[in-house]
Amino acid sequence: MAKIKHIALTTHDLDKVASFYKDVFGMEEVGRSGSTHVYLSDGALNLTIRACKTSDDPDVGAHGENFSGIHHIGFMVDDIVDCAERMEKAGATRLTPLESAPRRAPSRGAQELRNAEAKLSGPDGVIIDISECGWVGNSL
Repeated sequence: MAKIKHIALTTHDLDKVASFYKDVFGMEEVGRSGSTHVYLSDGALNLTIRACKTSDDPDVGAHGENFSGIHHIGFMVDDIVDCAERMEKAGATRLTPLESAPRRAPSRGAQELRNAEAKLSGPDGVIIDISECGWVGNSL
């Protein structure tokens, strides 16, 4: 069964929003990516606070650029290719190539591949990330 392990919020004020989730819910900051992403975790789920998307992003989303709010959810799956095919048969649209999402391999540790994902848009326009490797700060 796939498990929700990642939720991404877009915002105009990364630090303010990240501080809210840390202060109110005790989430731990587990990483940053430049000035565009703050990664928070409760130990099981990754909550990414990220800068608003622009029209240049392939996964800008149904709400368009500069949207502030819940942007997408991420599911851990056993097989990205199989899941993407099932999603597309059910009405999803692929937004990023599957090749951009490294597959789980015995020679690589899961931690090395964190945040490796493929992005699709569900039939209602909600962006869905699928990953075999998970996101920083969540448990497999």
